[in-house]
Amino acid sequence: MARLFGTDGVRGRANDQLTAELALRLASAAVSVLGADTNSGPDESGRRPRVVVGRDPRASGELLEAALCAGLAAAGADAIRVGVVPTPAVAFLTADYRADFGVMISASHNPMPDNGIKFFAAGGHKLADNVEDAIEAAMDAPAPRPTGAGVGRLVDAPDAEDRYLHHLAGALDGSLDGLTIVVDGANGAAATVGPHAYEAAGATVIAINCEPDGLNINDRCGSTHLDVLQAAVLEHGADLGLAHDGDADRCLAVDSTGAVVDGDMIMAILAIDMHERGELVDDVLVATVMSNLGLHIAMREAGIDVKVTGVGDRYVLEELRKGYSLGGEQSGHIVVPAVGTTGDGVLTGLMLARRVASTGRRLADLASVMSVLPQELINVPVSDKHAVAQAVVVSDAVQEAETKLNGSGRILLRPSGTEQLVRVMVEAGTAQEARAIAEQVAKVVADV
Repeated sequence: MARLFGTDGVRGRANDQLTAELALRLASAAVSVLGADTNSGPDESGRRPRVVVGRDPRASGELLEAALCAGLAAAGADAIRVGVVPTPAVAFLTADYRADFGVMISASHNPMPDNGIKFFAAGGHKLADNVEDAIEAAMDAPAPRPTGAGVGRLVDAPDAEDRYLHHLAGALDGSLDGLTIVVDGANGAAATVGPHAYEAAGATVIAINCEPDGLNINDRCGSTHLDVLQAAVLEHGADLGLAHDGDADRCLAVDSTGAVVDGDMIMAILAIDMHERGELVDDVLVATVMSNLGLHIAMREAGIDVKVTGVGDRYVLEELRKGYSLGGEQSGHIVVPAVGTTGDGVLTGLMLARRVASTGRRLADLASVMSVLPQELINVPVSDKHAVAQAVVVSDAVQEAETKLNGSGRILLRPSGTEQLVRVMVEAGTAQEARAIAEQVAKVVADV
């Protein structure tokens, strides 16, 4: 049987693979595992387990929130409903409310029919694989059903957004006065808090795609569709544009010329900023194998070492726990442990804009520190991504491609953590060579 938890929680088409019944069982099982210290019901002091529950604006989030809260209450836990907030806000609020764990209902950058359930341990930290496995196992075990005063309660937290905004404001040393920023909220969780945070820091904000209706999240907008932001930046003559995904744990940018500034470039800019401020521990940046070779070259020239991990923010987080202070992914998922326990797109945007404001330089100039090696990424839909990974014909195609590159580039294949896709990434000396090799390998993958 396939593992229920993927690389970022439990995801699926809402009310199909991800049903209310499944959400209720997950919630009950999570209380038995993550609320174990309070033993699923009032402890000797009368305190029940406390759980922060947030969601993005997807219509199905209302259904899943109701089911999760029912499962939590039935297992003897109190649900603190924080409403529509970014994923990093749930992580922060789990710690700020001193909750036993937190739950975020979101499928991040996935299209609207999908949804997901992600758990945070006490303190707002992501769960280890063995803890997720324990929750999955507990779903089939008899669950305690307290009665009377032992039944959990549902409590709304009207101050949740203000707490999170105050946290963001405290993390920014500096002002964005004088900057005009276009903010694309992806009609998602950052639609309100994103513009508010940038305005509070002093920027003039032009908000686009910040009118969620439950159905339009990530719909031709946000960090997966940057053309809308590029056009808006040019139209308004803005200093920069910032794009978030559906749950706002990512940030990509557009400079004043309309050029895209991806996660690698953002990491390069922030690493140099933190290096100059004396905040970059051991002068180390943590990045994944998907980061462009140009990032490695730029960091080496700046006297910064790059520690490389597997793909996925959990691997970046594991490396950061060794004491480092900045890490992230090309996708714009960037973590600053001194401020948050997970990637925070709004915080990333604030830090990037602060660098522009404090230096008085254009974002294009700051991003020019890194020269991008031509990279081609093809997402190949497949029926079984695990079968592709084991196919001999695919490994032979990769070996042949590496021979062609002859040390002047690299090729990487990896299955998506959330969809039936295999990502084929090739870097080479020219864009034409990268595209040709990527297309050749992608065809082999598609035929498996």
